[in-house]
Amino acid sequence: MFVSGPDTRDARRRVVIVGGGVAGLDLAGILGRDPALDVILIDRATSHVWKPMLHSIAAGTHDVAQVEVPYVAQARHHGFTYVPGRVDGIDPVTRTIGVAPFSFHGRELLPQRTIDYDTLVLAIGSVAAHFDVAGVEEHARHIDTLAEARDFQAHVAPRLVEAAQTGVPLRVAIVGGGATGVQLAAELVQIADIADDYGLGGGRKSLDITLVDRGDRLLPAFPERISSAARTRLEGLGITVRTGVDVSAVHESGLQLEDEVLPADLCVWAAGVEAAPLAATLDTLQRMPNGRVVVDDHCRSISSPDIFAIGDCAAFGGSEDGSPLPPTAQVAFQQAVYLGRWLPTIVLGEKAPAFRYRDLGALVQLGGYDAYGALGQFGIFGRGFLRGRVAQAGHAFLYRRHQMRLHGIGPALRLWLAERIAGKARPSSKLS
Repeated sequence: MFVSGPDTRDARRRVVIVGGGVAGLDLAGILGRDPALDVILIDRATSHVWKPMLHSIAAGTHDVAQVEVPYVAQARHHGFTYVPGRVDGIDPVTRTIGVAPFSFHGRELLPQRTIDYDTLVLAIGSVAAHFDVAGVEEHARHIDTLAEARDFQAHVAPRLVEAAQTGVPLRVAIVGGGATGVQLAAELVQIADIADDYGLGGGRKSLDITLVDRGDRLLPAFPERISSAARTRLEGLGITVRTGVDVSAVHESGLQLEDEVLPADLCVWAAGVEAAPLAATLDTLQRMPNGRVVVDDHCRSISSPDIFAIGDCAAFGGSEDGSPLPPTAQVAFQQAVYLGRWLPTIVLGEKAPAFRYRDLGALVQLGGYDAYGALGQFGIFGRGFLRGRVAQAGHAFLYRRHQMRLHGIGPALRLWLAERIAGKARPSSKLS
């Protein structure tokens, strides 16, 4: 099932999707139902988690076992093939993909493989941009993947318990005032509050969180009103927010700012995004300075007609000012829906409508404390403002919609019911 190559080809057109995130997994599920296509999904992980949920998994306020989706199960139910492993090379000339050996718990299960394709879809996502700041790779933690989120949670939980016992606060410095940094800061406060339920006492006092950003406000992609409200709420939770501050280096003991050192026991880098590292190896494709692949209005690379790119790794100039669309789950979702409908038509050379992005607004949730939303140009109230329970419900709906796309309405409803039932018997957080 896992090893594919030229000797296993049939008459169907082979579509290979690299990356099983919001866009890639959704697209594989749609195209897998097309009997004319042989669809393969490649991902280095064995399961999918909705990326906007990674910060809550990292903090421990979401149990990954309840939200992860095994790729093998999705492949079986939706008619595509899942290939585990890291893609270490793509040759557009021979239309082949190299997949590194796949290991599990240190044991190699699958060897190096080569997979050929007729059509390639890059859905490799993004990672935090380092901006050439010294020490980021060595001393800062990232939350770009499920593995990193799990590792972060396993690292923070015991240190939080230790801080509560010793009375010496755990100092956490988060670099980046976008949605990831803001939401992670709030989730960490929430896990500290919940820690009191475990008998620790004074959980919030055990954390000293500083959120740093070089811009003049938090959440720059949101309206000023939301940025201001989010900052006020975070500061009310005891988080120190510092804007207009440049980080010149990350050390083992903290952050080097312009004219001072910010001591920290744990540094998290969530400043800006760039295409996943694989994009940097695609020399034959036109890319932006941040590695995003430049695509046309059919999500096809302007350099290679056999390669498409969607989601965070794609640079589609669909904004009102002509700049690339932002790397958000909303954009990735809409591009997956578009290619799911039109890719078979496009690859046959037939006419298809251009992709059009609909700005449906944006939502940000600060743990269980608050949430904010800005309605997009298609909102029934225009570009309105949401806050509190309405915004929290909207954020929850986005995740449930994602589940319905992956599993169908009936199974998604059963999953929701199972989570509600399990929530009555399980703790609301994970400290171990």
